[in-house]
Amino acid sequence: MFESWSRSREPSPPPPPKAAGDKTIAIAFCCMGNICRSPMAEAIMRRRVKETNMADIITRIDSFGTSAFHSGDGPDRRTVQTCKANGVPVSHTSRQIKTSDYHQFDYIFAMDRENLEDLNYMRPHGSRAKIELFGTYCEDPKLDRIVGDPYYGGPEGFQRSFCQLDHFSISFLKSIGRSKE
Repeated sequence: MFESWSRSREPSPPPPPKAAGDKTIAIAFCCMGNICRSPMAEAIMRRRVKETNMADIITRIDSFGTSAFHSGDGPDRRTVQTCKANGVPVSHTSRQIKTSDYHQFDYIFAMDRENLEDLNYMRPHGSRAKIELFGTYCEDPKLDRIVGDPYYGGPEGFQRSFCQLDHFSISFLKSIGRSKE
């Protein structure tokens, strides 16, 4: 599955440093196929960034998958339905993570431990991205920190994912707000 990500390849060059004083943040979300959880997280974060007037800080939001199974596809219809039911527009074309993504994003948020492990395995030397579970930003003990894959379930799984991702987005933005002061 990861033939192109062999550890024996040449190390990638270090990322260009951010310009002095550049406090902008680029974030990305990652699940396996990039059709359910990560495009939903991307759409929710876009809405929350707009609502909190943080577009001058969070300047890039994207998502991708650790696999190329669905590359070129739009979001799962249940992701679209769930986002629409919650007033969040979603528009995305799935893709697999690229080596350059590790240098272009400040944060890459994994939805679960398996994707977190894959992201760390594929991570090139010298990358700037902080890779972590998005659930690290869970402040509600009733919510699971792992965003389970709703693909094989029904609409309730997609709604559960939506609630988790919305909560994590709000918590992340609060943490960024505190750190910029």
